Order: sequence, then structure tokens, then C-alpha cells
Amino acid sequence: MEQATFGAGCFWCVEAVFQNLEGVEKVISGFTGGHVKNPAYREVCNGTTGHAEVCRITFNPEIISFEELLDIFFQTHDPTTLNRQGNDVGEHYRSAIFYHDDTQKEKAIAFKNKLEAIQFFDAPIVTEVSPLGAFYEAEDYHQNYYNNNSSQAYCAFVVKPKVDKLKKLFSEKLKSA
Repeated sequence: MEQATFGAGCFWCVEAVFQNLEGVEKVISGFTGGHVKNPAYREVCNGTTGHAEVCRITFNPEIISFEELLDIFFQTHDPTTLNRQGNDVGEHYRSAIFYHDDTQKEKAIAFKNKLEAIQFFDAPIVTEVSPLGAFYEAEDYHQNYYNNNSSQAYCAFVVKPKVDKLKKLFSEKLKSA
């Protein structure tokens, strides 16, 4: 098993997307990239910790590759908006790839550069590519959030469209029901 850590706005969205993929064994919502030890969700949302909301994804590279995860990452959020995803605004909602080793770093930079070269998006990609520092698991009520709260308004209007986009663009990568 390997791990990848992505920030793409609210971690509820990221978690819901990556949980659906064949070869993804576990997705944990949390925080990284800041300067405060053991931050709480409220502190992170206040913007004083420097952390991003992220998901740590444990995956089997024999079933789904890191590059495939990168492709899904870039296509299920807007990597061209700085510190923002839709109405979610703040540094903690930044687009970020926190690499676990030099191989992931090289692959993430190459993938980002490839998308820029072909002008895949209408605006420049602002996704941060940084080394993974300490990862802090978010509070229990954040884990498996969409699956437990799919009828909640935020889930219906923000998370579900991202999951629907995943299912449309990457149907061959989905876990079988």
C-alpha cells in the first residue's frame, strides 16, 4: 500500500470522491501544511494555523496508480483558484499535493506541468506541491462525512456534484457496488 495526500477545498468533498475508487483502501480527513501542532477544525477554519484541509489516501498502486489519482484530483476540483473552491474561501481550502517522497514530487510536478503545457484549464494552475509534514487527523465527525450526511444541504449542493463528476468521467475506476 502507498499513500497520497491531497487538498482540494473542503475535505468532505475530497474524501467522498476518493472513497469511490477501486484500489483505494482508506481515506482519512485531516490537516497538514501549517505551523500549529494538533490543530482543531475551528482553529484551521479561523485561518491562523496555516494548515490545509486534506485527505490522506491509502491506495494499492497495483490497482490504481499515483498518476491516476493525480488525474482524478485535478479534474474533480478547480486547481486554478487560489485559496478557494466555490464559496469555500481561505488558505485552508487551497489546492495542494503534499508529496510523501521524491518520486511523488516528480510525478506531481510533471503532471501539473503537462496540464499547463496543453492549457487543460482556462487559467493557470495554482496547486501547491509541497512535502508532507505532520498530518493531523480531523475530529471523528468529519470522517466518512458525505456517506453519513448525504442529505445535508452542503453535501447535496457541493459534495454530490463532485461525486457525480467523478462517476461520469472515471466510471471505469469506480468500486463495484
